[in-house]
Amino acid sequence: MLSLAAGCGGITASGRNAEGVQLFQQARYNEALKEFQEASYADASNADAYYNMAATYHRIGKQYHSPADLKMAEDCYNLCLDRNENHTACYRGLAVLLAEQGRSQEAFRLLEGWVAKQPKVGDAKVELARLCEEFGDKNAAREHLIEALAVQNDNPRTLTALAKLQEEAGNLPQALTNYQRSLAADGRQPLVAERIAALQSNAAPASPSAPAGGTRIIANPASPRRY
Repeated sequence: MLSLAAGCGGITASGRNAEGVQLFQQARYNEALKEFQEASYADASNADAYYNMAATYHRIGKQYHSPADLKMAEDCYNLCLDRNENHTACYRGLAVLLAEQGRSQEAFRLLEGWVAKQPKVGDAKVELARLCEEFGDKNAAREHLIEALAVQNDNPRTLTALAKLQEEAGNLPQALTNYQRSLAADGRQPLVAERIAALQSNAAPASPSAPAGGTRIIANPASPRRY
């Protein structure tokens, strides 16, 4: 499920958003919605309030198979984008919602439109790459990520995503390089650090055979993580 933004509007809106996030994490969805609605009343320009409402309606709609709540989610995602045309989490949430409803062409048009409107925003290309990967087109995903790096060559999300695809394709040296670049750009990525350790362990020379009667332990690296 999508993570919820804590809000960055006025003090009242920010506090309401933060309280709503805590309620959401306790699965108290109706109470969370009330807080997010109050945040939107306190600051009508607060995009995070609408994103949070959308994500909550999205969760409720999926959990209870409620078309009405899913429609509310879609409306709130669009209200969020009206207020912040580069709200990455909102684009992701709306694209997921459309794809879940069998509206994959609309999902692609949404993200392709974002890329066309904001060619200098690397996150737009990263989200389009994610969608391509979800639909099995890893070559297109890789191309979009390379284009994103041309826009911002130290974006940790882009580097991690590209490294993952390279690792899956067996290009381990390049994957390791990009994981390391990603971690250098943002050191708060424990999963990326795990991948680096695993790849470095696999690349290390084999240990000498254990002496007779001894035990040899073979490391079992963690599985690749989704970005």
